Amino acid sequence: MSQPPFQPPPQPPEPPQQPSQAPQNPYNPYSQPAPPQQQPGFGPPSAPGQPPTPSGPPPAPGQPPMQGGPPPVPGQAPMQPPVPGQAPMYHAMQPGLPYQAPHLGPQPNARGGSPVGGVLLGFFASVVVSVLYSGLVLLTYKDQSESMAHTLYVGHALLNGVVVGALAGLVGGGGNGARIGAAVIAPLGAFFGYTNAVPLVIADSRAPSVVWDMLENEPFFPAKAWWGSASDTTWISLLGLVVAAAAAWGLAYVAGNRGRRS
Repeated sequence: MSQPPFQPPPQPPEPPQQPSQAPQNPYNPYSQPAPPQQQPGFGPPSAPGQPPTPSGPPPAPGQPPMQGGPPPVPGQAPMQPPVPGQAPMYHAMQPGLPYQAPHLGPQPNARGGSPVGGVLLGFFASVVVSVLYSGLVLLTYKDQSESMAHTLYVGHALLNGVVVGALAGLVGGGGNGARIGAAVIAPLGAFFGYTNAVPLVIADSRAPSVVWDMLENEPFFPAKAWWGSASDTTWISLLGLVVAAAAAWGLAYVAGNRGRRS
């Protein structure tokens, strides 16, 4: 009796395969899809309905990503990215100041005065004081003694120096120009105040024609009378010049410094 050929036993049916699952991430247990990645150096995606945020070019290899920022101000150059290893230049973000042309005109006096104006004003004041002194001598020469004439001359020199120095210092400031000008003008005022009185006295005591003859024959007679060689009073004449110069210098110094401080 023959036997049927050997047949292998049938394989058990395989269980149905379940779909493969992604490995769970401990930081994302629910396997939510990750947000779209942005390239470094670009800002976040713009919201719907808004223009895209401007951004710079992608960074070069080995260069830190450039942070996105606001657009440049109209009329201002865009900010350049910093060079690796160099501190950022913040002053480039500030708008430049407008160019100012240098002032080419005359610079104002630092002392706050005009020496030329002070000297001119002192000169006119000296002329006025000298004319008043000459008129006073003409009115009182008949009653004057020699000592009284000398005292009046020195007093006139002092008054001339005080007036000239005060005006030169107040107007000219504390500069040396005003002081030197006052110290020169005041003695000249004292000198010409005396010499101008001599022809007036001669014309009043004698005649005006005598004055013309005197000026034609000896034009420097008023200066010789001021020098006092006939009566040995030369030191009185020089004293008047020194008093006028010292008073003018001192008053110009005091008035100039006081006006500059105020």
